Amino acid sequence: MAKIDVTMPKMGESITEGTVIVWLKKPGEAVELDEPLLEIGTDKVDTEVPSPAAGVLAEILVEEGETVEVNSVIARLETDAEAAVSDAPSEAPPAAAAEPEPAAAAPAAEPAAAPSSGGAAVATMAAGEPVQVVMPKMGESIMEGTIITWAKQPGDSIELDETLLEIATDKVDTEVPSPAAGVVVQLLHEEGATVEVGAPIAIIATGDGAAVAPAAPQAPAAPAQAPATPAPTPAPSGDGTAGPIPRHDDEGSFYTPLVRSIAEKEGVSLAQLKTIQGSGRDGRVTKADLMGYLRNRSTTPAPTPAAPAAAPAAPTPSRPAPAPVVATGDGRVEIIKMDRMRQIIADHMTRSKATSAHVTSFAEIDVTNLVRLRESEKAGFMQREGVKLTYTPFFVHAAIDALKDHPLMNGSVQEKEIVVKKDFHIGIAVAIAKTGLVVPVIRYAGQKNIAGLAHAAADLAARARSKQLQPEELQGGTFTVTNVGSLGSIMGTPIINQPQVAILAPGAITKRPVVIEDPNIGDVIGIRHMMYVSLSYDHRIIDGAMAASFLQRYREALEGFSPGYEL
Repeated sequence: MAKIDVTMPKMGESITEGTVIVWLKKPGEAVELDEPLLEIGTDKVDTEVPSPAAGVLAEILVEEGETVEVNSVIARLETDAEAAVSDAPSEAPPAAAAEPEPAAAAPAAEPAAAPSSGGAAVATMAAGEPVQVVMPKMGESIMEGTIITWAKQPGDSIELDETLLEIATDKVDTEVPSPAAGVVVQLLHEEGATVEVGAPIAIIATGDGAAVAPAAPQAPAAPAQAPATPAPTPAPSGDGTAGPIPRHDDEGSFYTPLVRSIAEKEGVSLAQLKTIQGSGRDGRVTKADLMGYLRNRSTTPAPTPAAPAAAPAAPTPSRPAPAPVVATGDGRVEIIKMDRMRQIIADHMTRSKATSAHVTSFAEIDVTNLVRLRESEKAGFMQREGVKLTYTPFFVHAAIDALKDHPLMNGSVQEKEIVVKKDFHIGIAVAIAKTGLVVPVIRYAGQKNIAGLAHAAADLAARARSKQLQPEELQGGTFTVTNVGSLGSIMGTPIINQPQVAILAPGAITKRPVVIEDPNIGDVIGIRHMMYVSLSYDHRIIDGAMAASFLQRYREALEGFSPGYEL
């Protein structure tokens, strides 16, 4: 085993220290390359730090809540010698490589290389010349990022390490600080655009270059529109006097450097902070929580004459002012902005309905023997395999049996051609709390038995809920199973996951009296475990007869499970 040092990353040119907010792994736990290892905070940004290598977290050297200098060793990983050589040398792990080399390392006219995980955007720093800001690299395996929002517009002044934009990857959403002070000359990509790591995304004019920048006509107006130092906002009376915010309050609640910085700038007292409902880990107040509080404060009249003067102030100087919200006079309407996951889901679902001619067929299945099999095996399975025996692996296994007899269901449509896939890569829908869902893919599911499918499903679901999935694990599915019954629904009509042509939704298993055909005594009524299942399919290439045949084969496969089946 070789040891790799994890160091406090540098999140901006003027940032010299960071605070450990929370460790996401404990000593002895395995960690994958680029899997979030801890969350850190500075006065500019709170962000997750991805692991520089795959291995085991051997030692934590800095406790939660402690502040240490940039490049200080904060933890050690143990990895095999080969991994240590290929991933990162112990004396300079990727997390420490965020600090850019001197400008001489790159030609003045070209952007420097993208920083490694945890770093801010790198740019050429020659005084008086345009500075190219590039898409930062937030992890070793991350090749692109999406621009969520620009905090500055062409012509705006910007300070060193002031927030320029917010980006998102599959690992983390974070703000990118400016690598130089000057004037924003040009934004090279729109909000929502996905850009490769290292590609230029903006140009900033610095020093003498600011006076001759292409956007110079707009520059003189910038100070009047966005002063570098906004007028201080008085704290509303009645909640205490605003001042320096401690890291911990008297109840032990922790406030990150970023939250403290915004609170002090906006005149929010410690007493007011304590009233904010935190959405972070262990109820910690996040930047989003504080910004929501500030938005509400700016639209709610204060009980004293001093507050109205503070109301028009923008929440922070580094972010654009929120669009005005028109609410009813009685305050019974709440406006909630969609988060990025919900926006992606909305776009994907709308596009799917516009692409495929959706039809849904239903079937009823007697799963009494399956229930008996699971009940008899689940305790031993947990002890033997280390994962719970749920119904999902049975649902996936039966779906593959039906797919083998109906290959078009495992295909896709490309213009006027049908592409039939020979391998079965089955997506399983995983709900993320009550806010959204993702569909990770079990690769080569047709080659796995029930135990193998159970392990794969449990692993994907756990990492989906902890935001540790790799991008490739959400792509390439050929068919999807969404277990709506696990959420209590007896049936559903799911939307097809493009470019697939079908999606299966097993419903809740319930006990009901049903008629049983007995060849010896005739029809009898018995108590059975019954389940509805629905199949939504693309009517462009799949007709009702094929859907009915698929459901019949699926019923036979599920009803074939019974006590004694080898898992």
